[in-house]
Amino acid sequence: MNYVLGIDFGTSSVRVGAFDPEKKEIVRIGEGAYSTRYPHSGWAEQDPEHWWAAFKKALNVVLSGLPSREIAGLTVCTTASTVVIANERGTALRPAILWMDARADAESRFTGTIDHPVLRFSGGSDAVEWLIPKAMWLSRHEPEIYRAADRITEALDYINFRLTGRWVGSRLNATCKWNYDAIQQTYYPELFEKFGIPEILEKLPDPILAVGTPIGQVTAETARELGFSNQPLVVQGGIDAHTAMLGAATTKPGDLLLTGGTSVVHLTQSFSEPKLKGAWGPYPSALLDDHWLIEGGQVSGGSILSWLVDNIFGLDVDGHHKLIQEAATLDPCADGLLTLDYWMGNRTPYRDAKLRGTVMGLSLFHDRKSLYRSAVEAIALGTKNVIDSFETQGLPCERIVVAGGIRNNPLWLDVLVDAIGKPVFLTRETNLSILAGAICASAGLGYFSGLEQASTEIVRYSETRKPDLEKHRCYVKMLDLYRRATECLTPILHELSS
Repeated sequence: MNYVLGIDFGTSSVRVGAFDPEKKEIVRIGEGAYSTRYPHSGWAEQDPEHWWAAFKKALNVVLSGLPSREIAGLTVCTTASTVVIANERGTALRPAILWMDARADAESRFTGTIDHPVLRFSGGSDAVEWLIPKAMWLSRHEPEIYRAADRITEALDYINFRLTGRWVGSRLNATCKWNYDAIQQTYYPELFEKFGIPEILEKLPDPILAVGTPIGQVTAETARELGFSNQPLVVQGGIDAHTAMLGAATTKPGDLLLTGGTSVVHLTQSFSEPKLKGAWGPYPSALLDDHWLIEGGQVSGGSILSWLVDNIFGLDVDGHHKLIQEAATLDPCADGLLTLDYWMGNRTPYRDAKLRGTVMGLSLFHDRKSLYRSAVEAIALGTKNVIDSFETQGLPCERIVVAGGIRNNPLWLDVLVDAIGKPVFLTRETNLSILAGAICASAGLGYFSGLEQASTEIVRYSETRKPDLEKHRCYVKMLDLYRRATECLTPILHELSS
């Protein structure tokens, strides 16, 4: 069997991994970075051409280290909804609107005023980060560009188009972000009419393909540009964090995948449709047939720590590592600080894009290690708040797998385990989106009977972390303060965000 590629377009870089289906492991990884612009408060944009340039750089690193430049197949996963506005030829008409961009808050809130059965699949409204509210914003604030756009798509669709020359959508993205009914396999034009964007159906990619479905071969011209010696098969992927459930083998009810990176995503599944408040979903057959996918999220996770280190403390990588070690010497909750982790709003359980970050209890006694530890604790408390909201509504989180950049921050990982108060599992592979891409490509090529079989046979665990129950009791008390502070400060934070 030939190598397959898992490709993960993250928030700040793209990572390409070569997977050996016989050894069932990633054998080489390349990475290419790109930048983000923040033109206004709550806005975030990127240049799609920068993605492609970074992809070529990362891919070359991988191919140059393999015995052959012939690749059997590949799958792309990206952030979502990172929205590309393009013409039919794939030329972007403006910068892409990044997933974390919160400019469409009014449009998101408006979707919650509409009564339509399909909205029960997204908890009654669309999130500010999703494609549909962003398209609504574009139609109202940049109408000329909106009218000129032949395609309003996810970053995933744009990259797949550049690879294959086909505009296709992922059932995962469409179900979770576009108000697509995967049960009936249809959209509802009357809903988009009420949203004020009836023409959006002409701009979305079509057809909609399930994750793991072959799209087509890389075009001959693109294969030459990228340095392939053949034309690999491109297999449909989806949202990076969601496809990572395959890379963690957390596809059964009771499993929870917790991915801590720039943001924090919490994903679980059910065999039947649960009734939920504050969560996103349940999404029918989004990733796997006959499964309901439920999503929780914290918009700001590791991005808060990066913001502190880069913009407030001015530390380099070595300085950051030293700060982590210093903050680890402090006792939990000992410095009298309470931080709220809403730098870019809250996704779960409050569904409130106008919440903002806060640090309380400051005195002249505090230093940067106190601030850093309090921020880490805030992110962990936010995660515990999401898990509690799941479990109190009948969604057990019995087996928790932790992935993402959090694994490179020992303080964050330790505090998270203690705050949750349950054991967590770590996988052998650290980038689960790359591994999930390889799983999808391998299944699409017929190396396995399906996604679940490929996931079960490929995924391996390396470690189990257990909580310190004394520290957990401290974090239970802090979580009560965290919730009370959120309730008290919400009106003020709303006013400040406006």
